[in-house]
Amino acid sequence: MRTAVSASMSLFLAALLVTACADEAPTGTPPSTAATSTAGLSGSVSPSGSAGLFSATDIAWLQLTVAMNERLLPVLDMVPSRTTDPAWRTFAARLGTAHRADLSTARRLLAESGAPATNPHEGHDMPGMVTEQELTTLRSVTGVAFQRLADQHLRAHLRQAVRIATAEQRNGVYPATTALATEVVRAGNAELTRLDRLTP
Repeated sequence: MRTAVSASMSLFLAALLVTACADEAPTGTPPSTAATSTAGLSGSVSPSGSAGLFSATDIAWLQLTVAMNERLLPVLDMVPSRTTDPAWRTFAARLGTAHRADLSTARRLLAESGAPATNPHEGHDMPGMVTEQELTTLRSVTGVAFQRLADQHLRAHLRQAVRIATAEQRNGVYPATTALATEVVRAGNAELTRLDRLTP
């Protein structure tokens, strides 16, 4: 069972997903408005960056992106030892390379923002995150059984990543962060299409 998410993060996730679905949500919200809309939710400030200000939304999205990618990589890393399917191996290798690059970028942007280096989501099992119990189950199966379980986790991760990145696109303010979100949306949708072709 997934552990409870902190109240502040639950509110933040709700705010992200509501704004992601709002047709009227403007792109490039002024820093003061974006920071106010998530004030107190991420526990982060909006320090100066090289190209302007990071809003609370930018920082919270980056922190969540780091946490989600860190949880997914162990799944991708076990693919070569759990299945001999060449298509699955190729898919996992490509997705792993892309997620490591995104993780590196997100960590760099967090450092630029001045946000704490600690992971505020340590111990939280949120949508799109693979739990330790689920990793244990994945390690116990091989072949098609592994592929079916991995498909479920990868699909959940990619869908959630696209949803919150879409919210960041619409409500974030720091250019490099919203650019990363745009790439996450593009790549995530493309990988979901590829995953459809792999489903056994």
